Amino acid sequence: MKEEEKVILVNEKDEQIGLMPKLEAHQKAVLHRAFSVFVINHKNELMLQQRAYHKYHSPGLWTNTCCSHQRDGESNIEAGIRRLQEEMGFVTSLKDSISFIYKAPFDNGLTEHEFDHVLIGSYEKDPIINPDEVADWKWMPVEKVKQDILKQPDIYTEWFKIIFKKFYSHITL
Repeated sequence: MKEEEKVILVNEKDEQIGLMPKLEAHQKAVLHRAFSVFVINHKNELMLQQRAYHKYHSPGLWTNTCCSHQRDGESNIEAGIRRLQEEMGFVTSLKDSISFIYKAPFDNGLTEHEFDHVLIGSYEKDPIINPDEVADWKWMPVEKVKQDILKQPDIYTEWFKIIFKKFYSHITL
């Protein structure tokens, strides 16, 4: 049996204070490091992904291009590039943008409590999605994403809505 992936526990200054299995961290709502990748094309369209329907939280919801957790000893950029390849089937360079702390409880009793690093990249082609992670994908103009979140908030992940509301002006190349 594969060992459960561990997340990096951090304090409010993003200093590492330990490691914990991912599910346990979400059950206990412990602050841990994460990242959210936003890939934008030359038309200022954001590549969105629809999370796979069998995910243990936020299944079937639309969100940013990919997101996950850094591994012990892995930089934000290294982690973002790794997950982009694993989930969306391509590699592009990423740059660190902003970071923030958020807490979002889910109906299933789990809570995301993350120190989230927003990573921005550029790409023009179609992804080759991993069906274990992603149900669907689409390009959507950034301004339309902002409007659609207001119209249909229930189809988007909590962290994505928080990023868009607070940090819309930073989501550029």
